[in-house]
Amino acid sequence: MPETAIADHGLIGDLQTAALVTTDGSIDWFCSPRFDAPSVFGALLDDERGGRFRIRPSGPYTSRQMYYPDTAVLITRFSGADGIGEVVDFMPPCGGAATARHRIARLVRCVRGSVTFEMEVAPRFDYGRRPHEAIPFGHGVVFVSSELSLTLHPVREPGDEHLAETRLEGGDAHLRLSLTAGQVRGVVLETDTAEPPREIRLREFTALFDGTVGWWRSWLARSTYRGRWREIVTRSAITLKLLTYRPTGGLVAAPTLGLPEELGGERNWDYRYTWVRDASFSVSALLALGFTEEAARFGGWLGDRIREGGNGDGGPLAVLYRVDGTTDLREEGLPHWSGYRGSSPVRIGNDAAGQLQLDIYGEALDSVYAADRAGFELPHRGWTAVRAALDWLGEHWDQPEEGIWETRGGRRSFTYGRLMSWVAFDRGLRMASTHGRPAPVEDWTWQRDSIYDQILNQGWHRTRQAFVQHYTGDELDASLLRMPRTGFLPSRDPLWLSTLDAIGKDLVVDSLVHRYDPAASPDGLAGTEGTFSLCSFAYVDALTRASRLDEARAAFEKMLTYANHVGLYAEEIAPSGEQLGNFPQAFTHLALIDAAVTLDAALG
Repeated sequence: MPETAIADHGLIGDLQTAALVTTDGSIDWFCSPRFDAPSVFGALLDDERGGRFRIRPSGPYTSRQMYYPDTAVLITRFSGADGIGEVVDFMPPCGGAATARHRIARLVRCVRGSVTFEMEVAPRFDYGRRPHEAIPFGHGVVFVSSELSLTLHPVREPGDEHLAETRLEGGDAHLRLSLTAGQVRGVVLETDTAEPPREIRLREFTALFDGTVGWWRSWLARSTYRGRWREIVTRSAITLKLLTYRPTGGLVAAPTLGLPEELGGERNWDYRYTWVRDASFSVSALLALGFTEEAARFGGWLGDRIREGGNGDGGPLAVLYRVDGTTDLREEGLPHWSGYRGSSPVRIGNDAAGQLQLDIYGEALDSVYAADRAGFELPHRGWTAVRAALDWLGEHWDQPEEGIWETRGGRRSFTYGRLMSWVAFDRGLRMASTHGRPAPVEDWTWQRDSIYDQILNQGWHRTRQAFVQHYTGDELDASLLRMPRTGFLPSRDPLWLSTLDAIGKDLVVDSLVHRYDPAASPDGLAGTEGTFSLCSFAYVDALTRASRLDEARAAFEKMLTYANHVGLYAEEIAPSGEQLGNFPQAFTHLALIDAAVTLDAALG
């Protein structure tokens, strides 16, 4: 079983795929050629059969990890009895075209004294289901499977003494490298290249490093955020960029699959896809920081999806897509993998793609409206797609659905789904009015107002004095924390303030917020879950809008203490404080940005 905690990782990536690096120097998660492709290293989910790429000292050590400032370059430092060494990990950013060639660069340096490093390259292709062969070739090693190959290039200068001892064993490569203070070596692992292994000179490696650092700092220079929490907001922005598939502009919910919401439980999902909801939320977060190009790219991606039409009964939009915009997401298990700390089943694909989740139309239209206000006006084809989506929603909003949390216990009339349907019509009407676009204004107005009245009549629970999760119960739901942000009710309306108090009493533990109570509102799955970090940051936002600034700031500062050592968040927080769920999660980081921007502006 893996002993490394979910939070004990840093993230590197090249804008088409990503890798997780543990605090002991092991890459234990990497998929190629895309985020949603089969894994090459998967020890995160099965220590014996998953595969890894590890570099660490041979003797006892302690380790620390940090990001090179304002970049996605990760440094893991090792301190031992005889010296201090470090491994510098990064992936040079890919261009805009999809490619199967990716590079993981790993520089190994002795800083003080002497350090002997051990390197293990043990790929397990196709989630460990496909055999491979390790072939020594000139200066390096080539790992070959029927679908993918990896090439290991050494980093050294001609005439350097040969410090590495290499042996191949059972398809894996093992290297032992002894360095003294000032000595530098390293490797570059390249996927699907036709070139044989070659010695990479330090000058070339330094150019790769400088180019990667320069790219990230140039991108980050576009940020307009100058608020109180600049470091953590910057890290969240970089994380969202790392999770964006550059060829299409689609944002994956997380780069991982199968990390549990409850240790040992069945709530283990594949998040390596683009959810319309998550990606739509990212538009407002990125626009708030000045990253307009990313918002425009997603707007184009979203417009393409609407024009293509969805599948099943979900209307013009599917709930989620692969990064290339396709919807083949059939869910299946990996029974040969034990799962993270025994949490099974391990699933790939995601059957939520076939669910009916009406809220996605509100989130999509809200993001289009936000981009429109930022100056990215919709072209005619885009407006035609918006009209088609709203025409469909007008016929279908008033029906049970699976809801934002993708419950598997049957459809219900979720209040949040109705709320976001209201948002969809409201934003459509605003854009039609602003630009004089042709639209069935009377029909959309009737739909919007009918939803409003229905929510007030059926979503409001007189006994609870709160808006509730669905029309047939009295359970609360933290998704409704977004109600004042949408403009449905003023942020100081008595109905909303009463709801905020009820959520605070029933779903909030200190700064941490449960999205709902599975015991009171069964979701079709066994077990429980931790608090949902998206909701915790949404609570900060709601408190801020209610002018409860002292509470909001205290809750926000407490949430910052749950970040890992390099500022990353998973999906949930366990009762023990441990991070749970897929990691890092885009939802959490975009909600952090929203809360920071809103709170900072309110504090003045």
